[in-house]
Amino acid sequence: MLRAARLELRPLRADDTEDVVRLFAAPALSRYLAADLTDPERARAVVARGLAGTCPEGLGHWAFVLGDELVGLGHLWPSLELPGDVPEIGWYVGVAHQGRGLATEAAAALLDHGLNRLGLPAVWALVHECDAGSLALAAKLGLLDVGSGTHHGDVHRVLVALPGGAGPLHHVELWVPDLPRAEASIGWLLRALGWTEHQRWSRGASWKLGRTYVVVEDSADRRGGHDRTAAGLNHLALHAGSPGDVEALVAESAAHGWRLMFADRHPHAGGPEQYAAYLENADGFEVELVAERMPCPNG
Repeated sequence: MLRAARLELRPLRADDTEDVVRLFAAPALSRYLAADLTDPERARAVVARGLAGTCPEGLGHWAFVLGDELVGLGHLWPSLELPGDVPEIGWYVGVAHQGRGLATEAAAALLDHGLNRLGLPAVWALVHECDAGSLALAAKLGLLDVGSGTHHGDVHRVLVALPGGAGPLHHVELWVPDLPRAEASIGWLLRALGWTEHQRWSRGASWKLGRTYVVVEDSADRRGGHDRTAAGLNHLALHAGSPGDVEALVAESAAHGWRLMFADRHPHAGGPEQYAAYLENADGFEVELVAERMPCPNG
């Protein structure tokens, strides 16, 4: 689930199908598309393909919801047009809601999700060369025009957004009482989640994902042990893939120095709508492994 100032961006669902049909009933929304989605069956087929497919965790189709109304549709998925399965962004807002800045809000939220939450090295967009509104929106969001090409049967501008700017988390540093023990638990978990070793020195090590890294260090200046109930760091929360991925990590975690917290309420200790596991290691460091599921297209 993603949030913008006025919008909620949630995974597309099967029961959104008729709302999507109504959205694309306006001819203007298909003006720059290869297919005429004013045809209800074509619009339904687009939704069906999106719900049936698979792609990397965190990518897929989103419904843009204002109040309880579906007002738009967006995607962030491996491109079917650009080489190398690079991530491609797209956005559509219904004609009745255009001119209110909603498309900008939604596209900005998707872009932030891709670059800052998922740590993608870049996000690409293909915008029809005559679609002045979308080109202006892309420029407003900081996408760079790097050329043009024939895509979807017509000439499109090729645009790219790169990480940068202030705001995203740079790194977290944890002072630990026993470096080998921290590497055995925290290091194992980060590697299992796709982080790679970044730096190493006599009293510490770090692992990096995207632009963010986590340090564990047994500093000579450290005083006392970690107490997550005292003022300071309580826990790290990490995206951990699907619910099945979370359970696989929980099953392996005991062998790497972790214990499952709140076992009587697992996997909803954080609330009925959140699927997560809470783990604690021998030195009292807590991590929260949060599951996220997103339907994706198959082309």
